[in-house]
Amino acid sequence: MIYVENNSLDPFFNFALECYLINELDISDEYFMFWRTEPTLMIGKHQNTLEEINKDYVKEKNIHVVRRISGGGTIYTDPNGWQFSFIVKNKQSRDIDFSTYTTPVIKALNELGVKAELSGRNDILINGKKISGNAQYSNNNCLLHHGSILFNTDLDELVRSITVSDEKIVSKGIKSVRERVTNVADNLDKKISTIEFRDLMVSYLLKDAKGTYKLNEKDILRVKEIADSKFRTWEWNYGKSPEFNITKSKRFSGGKVEFKLNVKNGYIEQCTIFGDFFSKGDVRIVADSLIGCPYKEEGIRAKLDEIRAADFFHMVTIDELVSCII
Repeated sequence: MIYVENNSLDPFFNFALECYLINELDISDEYFMFWRTEPTLMIGKHQNTLEEINKDYVKEKNIHVVRRISGGGTIYTDPNGWQFSFIVKNKQSRDIDFSTYTTPVIKALNELGVKAELSGRNDILINGKKISGNAQYSNNNCLLHHGSILFNTDLDELVRSITVSDEKIVSKGIKSVRERVTNVADNLDKKISTIEFRDLMVSYLLKDAKGTYKLNEKDILRVKEIADSKFRTWEWNYGKSPEFNITKSKRFSGGKVEFKLNVKNGYIEQCTIFGDFFSKGDVRIVADSLIGCPYKEEGIRAKLDEIRAADFFHMVTIDELVSCII
């Protein structure tokens, strides 16, 4: 594994760098990054951005909004929080496996005297409170696992940026978040800075690393091109929303799944899938397969069975998908 040194606080650049390492840089089969950003809302690949953010507050505070290439839910990050990325090439399985990549992070936290553990789908907890969420993306035998670590993140900003601007609701939200979420810094016996935390974590996580790679000018220019052409664009971060006349959603063990449909004369004319689920393929294939299908359970189930739709979702069955549509 090679450590890719990255001191950029630009979330668009940092997500573009992940793509560059996945698709273009070919000096190793395994890369690792430990990075942070300016105040940012990171939207899951399948989420409806405008339904996840407090648009007015985000604009007022100049909080960045960027969509990840991985599924999962929206998270807030700032310079006092950290992100980590594992990139593994030539990986045959596309199964989603969180424990392999969260275990070394948990062990590193344990080395700092913090008792952390993996919980639920994709969270790392300290004393029952969340300090990390994780997500994965796979493509062409390459796996990206990335996660967040709340070190000393402003939890008030976290709540205000993702909730409606009603002060009573915000106040309740802050109280609720503080009951469910914590910062690593609040659980350390010894006070350390954000940078000291990074250095300690990286030192432990890179015990078996094969070296450090520093981006050269050519790398940086190419990453900026990817950022400008994709991650900075309105189309990627917000996207066009067609008119829908049917919206159905449910939450399963694999996460929330929402179908937005435009049905005319009993036939599905448009279909988009949203949610904080994790995908194992391009779910647009599932959505497109339903276009032209009669809005009846038998036809919908047959179409989903035909394309093996459950294979595109992590921990979501055909029966559960059908229940989200009809």
